[in-house]
Amino acid sequence: MMALFLRDMKLSVRAGGGALIGVLFFTTVVAVIPFGVGPDLNLLSRIGPAIVWIGALLSALLGLDRLFQAERDDGSLDVLLMQETPLVLTVLVKCLAHWVATGLPLVIASPLLGLFMNMDEVAIGAVMLTLLVGSPAITFIGAAGAAVAVALPRGGLLVSILVLPLAVPILIFGVSASYAAVEDPAPFLPPFMFLSAITLLFAVIGPVGAAAALRSSAD
Repeated sequence: MMALFLRDMKLSVRAGGGALIGVLFFTTVVAVIPFGVGPDLNLLSRIGPAIVWIGALLSALLGLDRLFQAERDDGSLDVLLMQETPLVLTVLVKCLAHWVATGLPLVIASPLLGLFMNMDEVAIGAVMLTLLVGSPAITFIGAAGAAVAVALPRGGLLVSILVLPLAVPILIFGVSASYAAVEDPAPFLPPFMFLSAITLLFAVIGPVGAAAALRSSAD
């Protein structure tokens, strides 16, 4: 499992730019907002958490179709289906490797973009914490979408279409928790706990659904 984890991390970084492409897209999405809404610093600070979250969500969708692409291209997908290790565990490890390689850099980059949106320290910390907790759920959902589209030659758009509706609750609770951290008397803990519960739920459902879709595509 550790060898698979390290292999997938290397592939995620190499394929199509990996983490660099995601961070650049993230930066681009957030950077163009001030040009659209104007130089109102108060307005930027109010909409900052939502904009950073939306940028991170869209950036996380970019590389989801590559989760099983390497195995499909070199024919090792059949080996994964026939090995003794449970396929669900293999998918879980691949999801974790993909998130570390492409999702974690977005979390690390979020404070800098928060400063760009004139957010204060509390808001930046809240956005970073909610992204750290909520962004893995996007990868787990994406695993199921990528498994459904693995047999298609160009399934990237299909994966985004499948994942985006399911990712909306993550966006809602992530933004709600971020705003609750800076707006009194809104409590931070309830939306943050819901966000954590969603991630834990999809950590179970996502790999199970992806494993079932991979076996179905092989049949």
